[in-house]
Amino acid sequence: MAELMVSVSGIRGIVGDTMTAEVAARFAAAFGTLVGPGRIVLGRDSRTSGRAIAAAVSSGLLFTGCEVIDLGIATTPGVTVMVDELEADGGVMITASHNPMPWNGIKFFRADGIDLAAAQGARLKDIWQSGIFKYVGSDGFRQLKHDDTVHSRHMARVLATTNRGLIARRRPKVVLDACHGAGAIVTPQLLSELGCVTTVIGGQPDGLFEHPPEPIAENLTKTCDTVRAVGADIGLVQDPDADRLALIDERGRFISEEYTLALAAMHRLQQQAGPVAANLSTSRMIDDVAARHGQVCHRTPVGEVHVADKMVAEGCVIGGEGNGGVIDPRVSPIRDSLAGIGLILELLASRGKPLSAIAAELPAYTMIKRKREAPRPAIQKLLEVLPEEFAEARIDTQDGVRMDWPEGWVHVRASNTEPIFRMIGESADAGWVEAMLEKVAGLATRLVK
Repeated sequence: MAELMVSVSGIRGIVGDTMTAEVAARFAAAFGTLVGPGRIVLGRDSRTSGRAIAAAVSSGLLFTGCEVIDLGIATTPGVTVMVDELEADGGVMITASHNPMPWNGIKFFRADGIDLAAAQGARLKDIWQSGIFKYVGSDGFRQLKHDDTVHSRHMARVLATTNRGLIARRRPKVVLDACHGAGAIVTPQLLSELGCVTTVIGGQPDGLFEHPPEPIAENLTKTCDTVRAVGADIGLVQDPDADRLALIDERGRFISEEYTLALAAMHRLQQQAGPVAANLSTSRMIDDVAARHGQVCHRTPVGEVHVADKMVAEGCVIGGEGNGGVIDPRVSPIRDSLAGIGLILELLASRGKPLSAIAAELPAYTMIKRKREAPRPAIQKLLEVLPEEFAEARIDTQDGVRMDWPEGWVHVRASNTEPIFRMIGESADAGWVEAMLEKVAGLATRLVK
């Protein structure tokens, strides 16, 4: 049996193995117990198991006295939009994000639409493990309602923050790879409203993925070929719950997902001055963009909730993560591919230059990611000695250890679920990154011995 993955924001598992009706209902009952009887917005991505899991989640929420507003198939940012629009006490999204088809999961959101904070997530897990739920009697049940306005409300927010006339005058040719996900419903509508000429791949929201659903280069060969074949100005790629956005330029070349946030910020900071937020593992490009506009980029631990909370605390105008996640607080408080699409298309229209030329204005960095197995005590010791071994670096210990030098940076952090540690390094000099990662790996090897 595979292990059920339990994190701060929710759970993921193999459907019929670790993700079952009982698990879903119990976690939902734990969430209902945590937030108390209130209004909860419920959405699901397009996976074939979504409807069954939604039924179990609805049951758990109803048995704890919650009113449930079922949105049907929805994007993850769309659910958070509806938490705000319907003044709900929380939200639940059924999705396994970029995981393969056998997986599904459940995410939980606070009343402000942001993922649960660490203490709330820990409390949710404790309630689930204890099995002590605040069930109601026959007189305590509230209604299960349905609402089909999630896509129109979400799209309206994007359009309200986008110069659709500017984009429409350019009539951009777009290839959209919606990956048979929830974005397949709303994104073609949005592109039509923006005056785009669109070719859609994976436009059926049925969860039958044609390629592995994570929007990274090796999974997008067909999409890149289609961009070249139709002579598109840009390719837009979503994951199944449409919170991440990857880009393909007019030559059919995949642009690293790290560019999505940097390019979106390039345009947003031109519109409005203000600080930026990103996690410690996101490319230095976002710092460069912020600095060009005289702004600071606040760094946070890895995890969307940390970025979102920092954005609220610092009044950031944009933020996100280097996995293609753009957070525009004018639209939703979490990663939102639709908000990213609006910003990127407006950037292209306003600059009148091809995407490849605009991307070339950013510094060219090489980012390398590695992971290594090691006993947990050795990993903990590694994190303790890194600041001493690399004392000349600027050290950040919010989440593992990030070390910054003028030449580049390295971030080392332990996995929460496996006896491994992850290393990410970035520099304009690929050889420098390789050498620094080898130094860290060598230090870990010595500690294990």
